[in-house]
Amino acid sequence: MDSMLYFCSFLMVILLAILLKLVLFSPISPQILEIPSPSPTFTSNSYLQRVSKLGEGFVDRPEDVAVDKMGIVYTATRDGWIKRRHTNGTWQSWKYIGRDTLLGLKVSSAGHILVCDAQEGLLKVTEDGVTVLASHVNGKKLRLADDVVEASDGSVYFSVASTKFGLHEWFLDVLEAKPHGQLLKYSPSLNQTSVILDNLAFANGVALSADQDYLVVCESWKFRCLKYWLKEEMKGQTEMFIDNLVGAPDNIKLAPDGSFWFALIQITTPRLNFIHKSRATKHLLATFPKLMKWVMGAYDKAMVVNVAADGKITKGFDDPTGKVMSFVTSVLEYDDHLYLVSLNCDFIGKLPLTTSTD
Repeated sequence: MDSMLYFCSFLMVILLAILLKLVLFSPISPQILEIPSPSPTFTSNSYLQRVSKLGEGFVDRPEDVAVDKMGIVYTATRDGWIKRRHTNGTWQSWKYIGRDTLLGLKVSSAGHILVCDAQEGLLKVTEDGVTVLASHVNGKKLRLADDVVEASDGSVYFSVASTKFGLHEWFLDVLEAKPHGQLLKYSPSLNQTSVILDNLAFANGVALSADQDYLVVCESWKFRCLKYWLKEEMKGQTEMFIDNLVGAPDNIKLAPDGSFWFALIQITTPRLNFIHKSRATKHLLATFPKLMKWVMGAYDKAMVVNVAADGKITKGFDDPTGKVMSFVTSVLEYDDHLYLVSLNCDFIGKLPLTTSTD
């Protein structure tokens, strides 16, 4: 009897110690997050399993992709390079940045490459080298610059996914589920950076509309995207563009017809829903991050959707089992093809739209 009492007391002490560690030493202060339960927007079709693999083994986990006016494809890789594919199919390690924190990139009107570096901020990359355009806003160092777009007047809009957590701690922002993101504007003529929108839930992809009268910015952990008006009587106002998505939106790109292509990560699952309804589970995962592998089933598939200018999904393609691609972070339409990249892949996927829509 005494031994049983001793064992139970010992067990209680161990459990109490674990609980104290979870609460007192947890790096997050989590809140409950309601995961949407959207109706399927399209029938699973496995079209993403048909991609051709460009630069396989040469590009290391690219997060974004861009194409210039000459058809040269650019991407930033985890080995610290900006790499490009010429129109004859040859690849080049173009500019070495030296960090694995390179995320969204765009080709500017001047032909430069604008890059979001999650460590240093907003970069301009040219044949002559690398320039940091913005590293601080309101006196604070940028932590997780994510995606970027340039307007016709030269203004550069870019997102900061989190002002609290860095790139390699992004999962803590997921678990905490609080709005630490921002939408920023860099004005080249003034060399100034200002906050356009604050308190966004992991501000991720950002894109301009075809007429450049509004921006679309994604809030990944709210499974939605907002519309921010830039012109006329609606200037400065924000409204919903699309919500209740089946996955968390990552990068978005304007398509030639004025619609948008969305890459969806963190596809909603019952497991994900359970985690976001339990503060204790969030503390556990944040304190013991190796357990995050339990959550990663939400990333073991790929999905992209096309969204019309009115916020309605028109079509979508997927790889439901991650057989060829998973965790697609960006999708770009160019010359009747989709170009897709993923932090889980060592290639750029290329998919003819004519085949995909047959």
